[in-house]
Amino acid sequence: MATYQEIVENGLWKQNPGVVQLLGLCPTLAVTTSMVNGFSLGLATAVVMSLSNASVSPVRRWIPKEIRNPVFILIIAALVTAIDLSMNAFVHPLHIVLGIFIPLIVTNCIVLARVESFAAKNPTLPSALDGFMMGLGLTGVLTLLGGIRELVGKGTLLSGIDLALGPEAKAWVIHVIPDYHGFLLAILPPGAFIGLGCLIASKNWLELRKNKPAATAHTASLKPSH
Repeated sequence: MATYQEIVENGLWKQNPGVVQLLGLCPTLAVTTSMVNGFSLGLATAVVMSLSNASVSPVRRWIPKEIRNPVFILIIAALVTAIDLSMNAFVHPLHIVLGIFIPLIVTNCIVLARVESFAAKNPTLPSALDGFMMGLGLTGVLTLLGGIRELVGKGTLLSGIDLALGPEAKAWVIHVIPDYHGFLLAILPPGAFIGLGCLIASKNWLELRKNKPAATAHTASLKPSH
């Protein structure tokens, strides 16, 4: 069983579903037109993943292998329905903006993948933490990508925060570039592909930079001494 530190590191960085596993690309590319949209959908996904893992883990021994996937999907669907109805009740304007992508969390392959690969094999508490950390890692990618697209496309940050927190939150919108006329490509789907590609490249570059000193030291140790 992985340690809690490994679970956190895997979810946030080493196995990040957004830039390493490349799971859940449909909402990643479609919803991240703003930072608020990306964060909201990512957080909803993180809650569903944590609750799904925590629900599956205690009963995993009593679920026959022949019907395991349908049972897992049923549990995930019930939790997504609860989240969908809650958002519709308490943050209705944001629920309208996110639209079909909230119910589609059921079909997000990252949710079923973590239930199958981790929750079905580990105790409840580590499973719940794994689901939340994987979801939080995805939330970070969605938020960052949404922020980049919003900044380049509109020149603002936190646009639409009033949809989640009420009309008084409109004052929280940050106009980074005043009198900015916008860059439409950043808001359109090609902008999502370009932005995600830049995030993946940045993550890989940081990994190479981190591992370079160790590789250099290893190469130096192999050289014969005179």
